[in-house]
Amino acid sequence: MTRLARWCFGHRRLVLAAWLLILAVALGAARAAGSSFDNDLSLPGTDSQAAVSLLSAHFPKAAGESDQIVFRTRGAANIATPQVKTVVTAALAKVAALPHIASVAAPYTAPDADQISHDGTVAFARVTWDLQPTRITTAEARHVIQVARSADSPSVHVSLGGASITNTERAKPGPSIVVGVVAALLILLVVFGGAILPTLLPLLAAAFALIAGSSAISLLSHVLTVAGASTDLAVLIGLGVGVDYGLFMVSRHRSAVRAGSTYEDAAAEAANTSGRTVLFAGMTVCVALLGQFALGVSFLDGISTAAAVTVALTVATSLTLLPAMLGFLGPKVLSRRERTAIAAQREQNEQDETPLNGTIIEGGGVPKPRTKRRQQAARWAQFVENHRLITALGSLAAVLLIALPVFGLRLGSSDSSTDPRSWTTRQSYDALAHGFGPGFNGPLQLAAQVNGPDDLSAFDRLLATATHTPGVAAITPAAASPDGHAVIATIYPATSPQDDATVALVNNLRSTLIPQTEHGTGLHVHIGGRTASAIDFANTLGGKLPLFVAVVVILAFILLMAVFRSILIPLLASLLNLVSVLAALGAITAVFTRGWGGGLIGLAGTGPVEAFLPVVMFSVLFGLSMDYEVYTVSRMHEEWRLLTQENAAEPGEDPDYGRRRAVWLNHRAVTLGQQHSTQIIAAAAGIMVLVFGSFLIGGHHLLQEFGFGLGFSVFIDALLLRSLLLPAVMHLIGPANWRLPTTLAGILPHLEIETAPVPAHGSHTGTGTNTGTRNSNDGDRTPSQ
Repeated sequence: MTRLARWCFGHRRLVLAAWLLILAVALGAARAAGSSFDNDLSLPGTDSQAAVSLLSAHFPKAAGESDQIVFRTRGAANIATPQVKTVVTAALAKVAALPHIASVAAPYTAPDADQISHDGTVAFARVTWDLQPTRITTAEARHVIQVARSADSPSVHVSLGGASITNTERAKPGPSIVVGVVAALLILLVVFGGAILPTLLPLLAAAFALIAGSSAISLLSHVLTVAGASTDLAVLIGLGVGVDYGLFMVSRHRSAVRAGSTYEDAAAEAANTSGRTVLFAGMTVCVALLGQFALGVSFLDGISTAAAVTVALTVATSLTLLPAMLGFLGPKVLSRRERTAIAAQREQNEQDETPLNGTIIEGGGVPKPRTKRRQQAARWAQFVENHRLITALGSLAAVLLIALPVFGLRLGSSDSSTDPRSWTTRQSYDALAHGFGPGFNGPLQLAAQVNGPDDLSAFDRLLATATHTPGVAAITPAAASPDGHAVIATIYPATSPQDDATVALVNNLRSTLIPQTEHGTGLHVHIGGRTASAIDFANTLGGKLPLFVAVVVILAFILLMAVFRSILIPLLASLLNLVSVLAALGAITAVFTRGWGGGLIGLAGTGPVEAFLPVVMFSVLFGLSMDYEVYTVSRMHEEWRLLTQENAAEPGEDPDYGRRRAVWLNHRAVTLGQQHSTQIIAAAAGIMVLVFGSFLIGGHHLLQEFGFGLGFSVFIDALLLRSLLLPAVMHLIGPANWRLPTTLAGILPHLEIETAPVPAHGSHTGTGTNTGTRNSNDGDRTPSQ
């Protein structure tokens, strides 16, 4: 790591030019190739996928995307009024003439008279494309919206719904990224004492990674099934981790410079310490994300790959671009006040003929053993040590209380009732629910393969029985395929697509009504449509989630054993990471499903938690939690090694005294390590919370769930778990924290995170931070006898 940092520092112009070239090539290639995002929820082996295959083979037109154009009268007007009918008919004719529109079922034709509500205030037209939703471009969908709205007038309001329309609405750019960047900038300014140039470095490195990552995602969409939301999620994740990684690197570099290192040595030290933490944490995030391939769901493959590529690029910019940019900054990595204070201290030391002692100089120009924030961190760490039992029990109780709503977790897919009221999809949903009932927003398709008249009769009996089944609002007549080997009908549930009752209806049809009808016949009936696909998707992921979690946890446990040469620390880390995720899911369930405090964050509606959110969120949170774990415990581990070296056992020493010394050394190591890492962890977590929280803006329900879940989890992880529960439990465990059985020690490889101090490459007038140099404020180094 040091050689890489020194090379990038010394060849900074070449490194910057290389990254600019990478951005130019990536942007050019992405613009030339375009994107091919695909929201396909293909789930081989499921009933809904069988329905899609059957429709594609026998109903090629019906297999295309189906949207709705909804007309709702204003005032006392009626849909059947000649004036309204003329405007609506003309608009539908224009829509039918658009490219890729296979058919438009107008509400005024005889077979489709059931498309007008009983009170005559709402009507809808079914628009069928000759393309699947994943193949419909945003421009094509917006053109349909524009043409359909030509019927909008003082007497009638036009709105649209459907998969392609929803994708178009959610593709609208929002202010989230700008808000997140500004929030991160403000925190970095505080952390770096108002120094503007070093504040901009983490944001610059993150920007390079995000631009290259977004371009790479567009190119990957031609190779993998990449969902349209993948770029937004990757930016959300990449911005948070990228700024945090930059914060770790730049803060360590500044500490080394203040301690007397040359600028090149400081960059090397930052790479050799924080850089290793960044590399390990980034690898953990990527491994956890790519672990989603084990689920065998193609929809998640693209999302995980997109996020992993972006995180990998943030690691690359942190380890190469940042050292180069630090070379450009030179002394300006410190503020003018800091440079003035250090110059005054050096001048005083030269007069006193005493060397710099490695302490931090506060901005006023007077050397102090600690800054005010360091003193606060020391008091916090000492409080945890002195009250370790009550701290551990209290923080554990608090986080478990937050996690309690997770027992009511319901996976599914939110419908358009959760969209902002300004979106046409929400207006369409409300109009259909008002005129026909909420179930008309999520119809079910009954698709059956038939082999003769008997099968057709059996299918008709199924429809007759389903008509009187609780939860069914309406059923369309059966329609045979052109080749006569398949038949289709539409069931409109009485409840919304995301309602538990709709799930119960689908389960009843599949487990009872359909098997009873198929018995003794050659009929094979499948339930398809967006609602059925969402139910199957939730069931599939819910069944595979435990295995995925187990694989990621075990892998991380092994990696941490190799890093810290311990069993208890990896075990504690894994448990805390699981608790962190459970707390986040509990909070998401409370807010997004039960609606607790939803108005405070601008929530438009409640519903089930998106089925794939726990999987993706677990991958990201596990990696982020590991980031804080490694940064905090590595500082404790470094202190433990130095303390045990300074206080080695002497021949003939009393065993009882040796045990008491080991307990004391563990307390000191944990306290000092927490003291050194508290400020950076707090700043890093603050940046994460604000960046993730910024995605609550804009009304995109999925991004709101991710932003709230990730931000809340980081807040809980930093405030309760890493700052209270982790050090308190490590105090309670004692020296056993750092023990590893001899058998495992011989098997596991050695993975160093925090290494020995970087040797001076040029002039070096002092020691860097955390190199083993102790000042008087670190306390007595021997236990009382």
